[in-house]
Amino acid sequence: MSFLKLILKNPFRNRSRAILSILGIGIGIITIVALGAITNGLVESAESTLHVGGTDFIVMSPDGTESIDSEWNSKIKNISGVASATSVYNAALPIEGSGYLSLQGRDPSTVNELKLKIINGTNFKNNSNEIIIGKIAMERFNKTVNDTITTNGEKWKIVGVFESGDPNVDTESFGSLTNVQKFMDDEDKISGLYVKVAKGADVEKITKNIENKYDKNISAVSSISDMESSKDILDMLNGAKWGISLLAILVGGIGIINTMIMSVYERTREIGVLKSVGWSGRRIIGMIVGESIVITLIAGIIGSLVGVIIVELIAASGMLDGMTPILSINIFLEAILISLIVGIVGGLYPAIRASKLPPTEALRYE
Repeated sequence: MSFLKLILKNPFRNRSRAILSILGIGIGIITIVALGAITNGLVESAESTLHVGGTDFIVMSPDGTESIDSEWNSKIKNISGVASATSVYNAALPIEGSGYLSLQGRDPSTVNELKLKIINGTNFKNNSNEIIIGKIAMERFNKTVNDTITTNGEKWKIVGVFESGDPNVDTESFGSLTNVQKFMDDEDKISGLYVKVAKGADVEKITKNIENKYDKNISAVSSISDMESSKDILDMLNGAKWGISLLAILVGGIGIINTMIMSVYERTREIGVLKSVGWSGRRIIGMIVGESIVITLIAGIIGSLVGVIIVELIAASGMLDGMTPILSINIFLEAILISLIVGIVGGLYPAIRASKLPPTEALRYE
């Protein structure tokens, strides 16, 4: 039997032990793939919302959670290089038994900036409780044109249904800025400004000028990495991903060490025979570590496949409120790399131990 066939066959002499090791590591890999895809989806969703309608950057409060005065619109418009600034008010309104309606208040004349296609009905009017709703949101709430959505006793009439081609935008709705402000009891306040720069203007330079001029009063955000509140959420998700994954991998790693130690123990006489016919300590180490890597790579592949299935099931269930998880090649490379490292580290100690077995003592072992 060739060296490679030996490495591929030996790990499964005791199948139950190998399967338990694969399960332990696989759980960690599943977590890496699932949470990695969800984190990527959140970033993509936020970036899509940030640049909707060709927006170059958003002006908001420093922490991104508080409203700012409406008068910031005229101040930002007067900054050199700024072509336009659109005031918006973002609200998440609870619907009994149906989750939340994501409603953005803005002037109806600015809807064209969003490049939406109204597939049924018309645009909303200013100073009214009329709204247009995305196709995905319409299907989720089982509503159509001329239906109403009630939030905390307030009725919003659907006058149009739109689609944008972006699933994140199609989960939202848009209505009159003044009416959303009144409903939120936050008149003369806005969530932020969607800003476009003049052709040829330097976005980074303009955002820095705004923040330097107005110090800590507002924040100019051109990407998700600039948003302090979003960074905190992403850091928390990444921390949770690695915390759960490392715990599962630690358990799996201990399982691998145990599996390989028991394998070496059970094959003491066999290893003695191999050494007596000329196998070097390095070759013995290579065989044991190779067997360990085979187990962990199988765990990595199975864990990645199960992770993909779980991500697809979560997305299909609608639990992520229209956000689409994104599976990137980096997530899978990360999963396989971790599997490889666990295999090497987990197999190294048993391998070294096996390589130091004296052939004469190993051959006498029963």
